[in-house]
Amino acid sequence: MSAPLIMKFGGSSVADAACMRAVAALVQRYLPSSPLVVLSAMGKTTDALFRAARMASQGQLEEATEAHAALMQRHESAARDLIGGTLPEDLRAALATHSQELLTVLTGLSMVRELSLRSMDSVASHGERLSTLLFSHYLRACGLDVTLLDARRVICTDAKSGAATPQPRAIAKLAEELVRPHLGPGKVVVTQGYIGATVDGMTTTLGRGGSDYSAALLGAALHASEVQIWTDVEGVLTCDPRIVPDAQPIAELSFAEAAELAAFGAKVLHPATIQPAVEAAIPVTVRHTLKPDGRFSTIRGDVKSGRAITALATRGPVAVVTVTSSRMLDQSGFLARLFEIFGRYSISVDLVATAEVSVSVTIENDVDTDKALEEIRAFASANVVRERAIVALVGEQLRRTPGVAARAFTALRGTNIEMISMGANEINLSLVLAQRDAPDALRRLHAELLEGGA
Repeated sequence: MSAPLIMKFGGSSVADAACMRAVAALVQRYLPSSPLVVLSAMGKTTDALFRAARMASQGQLEEATEAHAALMQRHESAARDLIGGTLPEDLRAALATHSQELLTVLTGLSMVRELSLRSMDSVASHGERLSTLLFSHYLRACGLDVTLLDARRVICTDAKSGAATPQPRAIAKLAEELVRPHLGPGKVVVTQGYIGATVDGMTTTLGRGGSDYSAALLGAALHASEVQIWTDVEGVLTCDPRIVPDAQPIAELSFAEAAELAAFGAKVLHPATIQPAVEAAIPVTVRHTLKPDGRFSTIRGDVKSGRAITALATRGPVAVVTVTSSRMLDQSGFLARLFEIFGRYSISVDLVATAEVSVSVTIENDVDTDKALEEIRAFASANVVRERAIVALVGEQLRRTPGVAARAFTALRGTNIEMISMGANEINLSLVLAQRDAPDALRRLHAELLEGGA
């Protein structure tokens, strides 16, 4: 059997009936390639589900019930728009089952007045399950041979609610048993992104943005020919187009570059998407749903672009913690002691820069640092500044290209750069500056390094 094609569509691509029709047209175009379609929830559905769950757990059952009714009405309206006329009995029954199941969970939350991550996973799973229910019925109405597969039967995870860890070996076995028999030219398999289950059937999720991860996991398990990520931009761009309107799609980039860009704020890809495809040597393409014949990006593990700078990314706001002590001089164990404190308080450190008597690290902006800094101040001075941003310059040949850093700093003359970190993998130069200065810094760097044949 030929290798299947994985087609993943995000929330904006299935936001309403019109969007779903466009997606269906794309799926029909790729029918000869044995498509496995992975869908996110309809746009903003997951946020609405989270709000309803929070309201219910706070005792606001009436408000949660109203939100539930609005959500179900939105999906029923989309179904009527897609199918036209009276809904088939099996679809009406499935929608009613979803509605009752969700209402039961919300009622339970209002009684216990507690919202666990396990309950959040159960509530959130309805978004993808509803979108795939509607879409698969529409494809059948179009005359296609469609199998709707519950992803929880295949995406096996551990029991960590809210951000479960997939089990690749189990997924590969289940995919061969439950998915492979339904694949083939002219056939379509539709399943959910983002959700999975433990071996004993407890619903889990892969974390926000995890639908990309689902697609890559299924691609690796089934030895797919390609994993297509369909979104609302023409590929991975050289910068955020909302900040730099002249940003352009990158035709081809390496997995390392894509992963680094994703980790430092590029919104197109979920960082964890990359790894399963890397290990299985499967190309990932990022395409625009409404411009299927437009430009797109291909991400491969064996690409050698030769570019000093491939793209820019930014993440923020972040906070910078600086610890200073003369005890750092010629003293082993100082950094170990420092990072042990960070670890004990679950403070995740990103960038690190050291000097003779000080070390600076970036952390999430909203992390409570009071207790950690109190401990650190027993043996060093420490302070934290917030509302900073990381601007990352990413390129395969960055470190090996003379003059790139000089051009970057020249472009940023007059901007106060508070911290500099060169990535350990040699393809990332990260600069920390005030959050308010980041947009202008990106525009100036893009003009200097990525425009006009730079």
